[in-house]
Amino acid sequence: MIYFIILPYKNHHTIIRNFLKVNNIEIIQQLQELSHLSNRLDMQEAERNTITDAVTSYTNHFIAGLKHVKGFQQNELNSLAIDNKKKTIEELLSIYQKEVAENGINAASGTHLGYIPGGGVFTGAVADFIAAVTNPFASVYYASPGAAMVENEVVNWLKRVFSFPESATGCLSSGGSISTLIAFTAARDKHQVKNERVRKSVVYLSEQVHHSTQKALRIIGLEDVLIRYVPLDSHHRIQVDALEQLIAKDTAQGLIPFLIVATAGTTDTGAIDPLNDIADLAKKYHTWFHVDAAYGGFFILTSRKSLFKGIERADSMIVDPHKGMFLPYGVGAVLIKDISATLHSNYYEANYMQDAAEDELAKSPANLSPELTKHFRGLRVWLPLQYHGIEPFIACLEEKLLLVKYFRQQLQERGFWIGPEPDLSVSYFRYPFEKDADRKNQQLMNEIHADGDVFLSSSVIEGKFVIRIAILAFRTKKETVDRAVAMIERCLKKVK
Repeated sequence: MIYFIILPYKNHHTIIRNFLKVNNIEIIQQLQELSHLSNRLDMQEAERNTITDAVTSYTNHFIAGLKHVKGFQQNELNSLAIDNKKKTIEELLSIYQKEVAENGINAASGTHLGYIPGGGVFTGAVADFIAAVTNPFASVYYASPGAAMVENEVVNWLKRVFSFPESATGCLSSGGSISTLIAFTAARDKHQVKNERVRKSVVYLSEQVHHSTQKALRIIGLEDVLIRYVPLDSHHRIQVDALEQLIAKDTAQGLIPFLIVATAGTTDTGAIDPLNDIADLAKKYHTWFHVDAAYGGFFILTSRKSLFKGIERADSMIVDPHKGMFLPYGVGAVLIKDISATLHSNYYEANYMQDAAEDELAKSPANLSPELTKHFRGLRVWLPLQYHGIEPFIACLEEKLLLVKYFRQQLQERGFWIGPEPDLSVSYFRYPFEKDADRKNQQLMNEIHADGDVFLSSSVIEGKFVIRIAILAFRTKKETVDRAVAMIERCLKKVK
């Protein structure tokens, strides 16, 4: 039942004003109470100094101890639950050190030699701190012209490094997987691979290609394309003659050669495919040529530059600054020559973005990627380059090439089979046990992980169990490699 209150005409305005006044007072009181509580997030300078001093002390202690920590260890996880019980910054840093930093692979240490590490140069961390505090919206030029320009300038620098034309486009991503996704989507849209064309389109890969390649094809709706795995030579590189035979055969059968994926630095073996010869085939058969240089790309700055001839002819390529530039995890890059295809895949208008419309196409990273809101990751590339210059980065890369050569010599002297000479800084080995070689090398790997002084990993190559070493962390030195060799010798004695 609804009741109506009929007020006298002369009094109802006064009553309403009084009601609103009382209600307004209550709102103001509530706002004052909420403001008092919410202001805890906007800390005063003294509290900020307390936190930054504690964090600075922690990071200095952490970095100083990296020379002595194990590359791998496993601890229990007891204190990471979010239970709404407030803790001091000192308590939180202690929990972090024990249950995060000292647990699993120590990716900041030079003893991380199992996978392609992230390194984490300090100036990259400083850049992340500045970016997080100032929090510019780097995706859209209108929102933050300077931040967007920093991202674009990093892309421009990469275009110069890899001799891509100024007309090429590109953007920074979270890593190789998203970069691959962006490149393949542009290739798909350029070649109109949709509907009935999907099942007739062919992609040519190496068995050594990173798994993000197949994953990206599935994500962008190309799970049903035909995939041809090209035979490899003794150094795990694509055989160009075999590739052409596959393409010619598919063309003769009415199929559509669509995409060739080459690698400049394979994850398992550090191999670089013959890029220039593959570029010739891509041009001949009108296929999109993509190069995965996520791990190996920055070695183009070293004495191995000649191995990268032809990368400048690719339609798209990816490279990860968080690998070859030793930056914190979370920054990859993609370069694409066809800007129209890239925009077709990613650019979309929205009414609430209308103020930015004039600058969108040319200057906004959001138009070249699935991401709109993202971290201002360009600063973590731009600031270290501006602060250090490029020379220390090149010196680190040259150092890693020599270290893997040194490591292989040390193992060979101790009777290990060391596999073919790698193009870059990833190699593999195994001990030639007379019986049960795979099982015993697996046992050796288990002992290495149990020891944990230096972290190595394993793989299966040509049907054989092998142990991998990936030397890329900027803190890895000769002393680190000597530790690895000594650890391998200790563990081998337990297996023989």
